[in-house]
Amino acid sequence: MKGLYFDGAKASYREDLPMPVRDSGRSLIKILMANVCSTDKEILKGYRPDFKGIMGHEFVGIVEESDDLSLIGKRVVGEINEVCHECLYCRTGRSHHCLNRTTPGLSKDGCFAEYMVLKTENLHVIPDELPTEVAVFTEPLAAAFEILEQVEVKEGMPVGILGDGRLALCIANVMAMAKAKVTVIGKHPEKLELFKKIASVTIESEPEQYEIVVEATGSPSGIDKAISLVRKMGTIVLKSTYADNASINLSMIPVNEITVVGSRCGPFEPAIKALSDGSIVLPPVEKYDLKDYEKAFESKAFKAGFEFK
Repeated sequence: MKGLYFDGAKASYREDLPMPVRDSGRSLIKILMANVCSTDKEILKGYRPDFKGIMGHEFVGIVEESDDLSLIGKRVVGEINEVCHECLYCRTGRSHHCLNRTTPGLSKDGCFAEYMVLKTENLHVIPDELPTEVAVFTEPLAAAFEILEQVEVKEGMPVGILGDGRLALCIANVMAMAKAKVTVIGKHPEKLELFKKIASVTIESEPEQYEIVVEATGSPSGIDKAISLVRKMGTIVLKSTYADNASINLSMIPVNEITVVGSRCGPFEPAIKALSDGSIVLPPVEKYDLKDYEKAFESKAFKAGFEFK
C-alpha cells in the first residue's frame, strides 16, 4: 500500500506499507482525498515524539468493509478521537479527552495512505450533493464550531482573531455566522484578502481590544499577543498547537481576570450542514500526488491535500 510514513524523525513516501485490517466495530475506508493540517507539520517538528506511523487525519473516503452494511459504498468523513466509553472522561461527557483515546496520524495510523481503519461510530456520511473537495474541510471547520460550544458569542460582540491562515478563516466564517463583529489580525495582506467579505482586517498593530480573542497563529508568541488584545474579564480561546514553548507574563491573567479556554476538536454535524448549504465557502484545495508530499507540506496555498485515484 502507498502511504506517507513518519518514523519518529522524518516522513517518507512508501509503497510497501501493509494493508490495514479492521476488527469488529471498525470500518475499512478507501481514501479519496486527505488534507494537510498544521498539526501534521508540527509532527515533523517534534510535536508528538512518541508517534510512528502513517500521518494525517483530515479525509474523505469510501467505506469498503464494515459491520454496518448500510455504510458500504458511502462517502464518509471521520471524527478523529477513538474513545473507550469506560474511563472517567467518557463517563462524564468529556469523551474527546478519553484517557485511552487513539487518534489517526497522532497515535495510530492515519489517512495519508490508500486505506485506513477507523471506528464505525466515528463516521459521518456525506450528502450526495456535497463534493469531496468541499467535504474534506469538515474536520477543521468542526474545530471552529467547537468555539460556539465553549463560549457564548452574542450578536455584535467584538471578536478578534489572531492569525490569517486556514484555521483562522474557518473560525472567522463561524464567528460571522454567529453575527459577531469580527476583526482578523494578521501579517500577510494577500491572505487577509480572503477575510474581507466576512470581517474587518488589520496588519499586526491593532489598538482595539475585544471581548473574545481567538488565538490561531500557530506560533508560541500568539498567546502573549492575545493577552494584550483581550478586554479585562474577557476570554481568550487558544486554538494553536505547536511544538515550541511559549514565554508569557502570566500575572496579567489573574490581574485582569481573563478566562483562557483551550479548544480542539468539534462537532461534525453543523460543519457538514454549513458546507452543504453554502453558508460557508472556502478556497479550493491545492492537490498533490502523495509522492510529492514535500511540496504539499511547503505549499503556501490556503489548503494543500492529496488526491487518491
